[in-house]
Amino acid sequence: MSTFDDAFDADRALSRSGCVCGQHRSAGEHDQAALALRCEPVPTDEARYEGVVASAVMRAMFPRDAARRAFLKSVGASTALAAISQFFPIKTATEAFAEAGAPEKKDLKVGFIPITCATPIIMASPLGFYAKHGLNVEVVKTAGWAVVRDKTINKEYDAAHMLAPMPIAISLGLGAQAIPFAVPAIENINGQGITLAMKHKDKRDPKDWKGMKFAIPFDYSMHNYLLRYYLAEHGLDPDTDVQLRSVPPPEMVANLRADNIDGFLAPDNICQRAIYDGVGFMHILSKEIWDGHPCCSFAASREFITGSPNSFAALTRAILDATAYASKAENRKQIAEAIAPANYINAPVTVLEQVLTGTYADGLGGVKTDAKRVDFDPFPWQSFAVWMLTQMKRWGQIKGDVDYKAVAEQVYLATDTRKAMTEMGLAPPATSYKSFAVMGKTFDPATPEDYLNSFKIRKAS
Repeated sequence: MSTFDDAFDADRALSRSGCVCGQHRSAGEHDQAALALRCEPVPTDEARYEGVVASAVMRAMFPRDAARRAFLKSVGASTALAAISQFFPIKTATEAFAEAGAPEKKDLKVGFIPITCATPIIMASPLGFYAKHGLNVEVVKTAGWAVVRDKTINKEYDAAHMLAPMPIAISLGLGAQAIPFAVPAIENINGQGITLAMKHKDKRDPKDWKGMKFAIPFDYSMHNYLLRYYLAEHGLDPDTDVQLRSVPPPEMVANLRADNIDGFLAPDNICQRAIYDGVGFMHILSKEIWDGHPCCSFAASREFITGSPNSFAALTRAILDATAYASKAENRKQIAEAIAPANYINAPVTVLEQVLTGTYADGLGGVKTDAKRVDFDPFPWQSFAVWMLTQMKRWGQIKGDVDYKAVAEQVYLATDTRKAMTEMGLAPPATSYKSFAVMGKTFDPATPEDYLNSFKIRKAS
């Protein structure tokens, strides 16, 4: 249930979410309800804050839906609110809540790269999630990852869409001055693929890829680490047997068409655009390397977080809300239409639908279906950060000893996100660490050095 949902509606379950307003299971249900005046926007901040306080009291009094519904049906919402107001100072609490929770800055800029990995950040603008949480956010289309990094560091952006390893790298001073950054939300899981030029359709065994040139979006990216992992597991040293080049995602298809590269590991909409244009085919989805891997993140500097904590909290809630909406399959076609325009991803709706719905052409004449080709789960598992650190060290980006746990917990805000998700009626995991398998090999976040030392192919220290 969203923070701003109405706990005084006897016909609604507290755990339901779906449409942009947070009340309905789908956009269609929203439209039908709007006709019956059941989903009018809250007219003022004061009324919205009063609703939050009253709903919080109602939740505390009736943690079970059945008891809450029975009470409301017996006395009605107005009588219930009046009764609660007699013994709880809702007006006073509302004033205190509004004063404490009001964003320090409502007008914010958030940078993004035009890829489907940024879906929650992008869609939160046209579908109203930022406005719902009291913010006026300009989402700014940006040319490349170094530009996103630099504009965020230089405070031209208040927060940004970043590759999941980037805030770790920035915090450690890798590739730039060390500035503490933090991740309250993962933007997407899965959602990448290895695409090869059509001339290589008979080279499906990576052992035949020696001497080939591959593009990745950025050095500090899951794309880089997953491609290196995949190559090394097939006996190729990614630093000597192939060439890896950093290419901004929007330029990858043109480079493939021009024969400047032989393939890339890139966001799914870039892969699908190469297929749509007839210049490439899908070799494998990234989920076939690691099912459930993180890709991109929503990130901000510690300076912004501490200087504008309420603005940051509202931004985080908007992203969590949008991510919950994006996680539902029935919303994906609507989202594809919302993020397709030129000021966002600038891609055919057909391409984005194939990515978001998981029914897609593979470039070899087949149509495949995988509902989890890309998915949206915002929880910033600190074990994700630990794994990334092992790969940074494996490939020589980090020298010397690493305090894996300290870095992971400094950058990935699992505790804060868990609290925010719980307050919004979402269901975060109880722990911040978990084990998972990458190409069949189990990663235990408690023993990162053992994992790192188990690899035969790695950069010599």
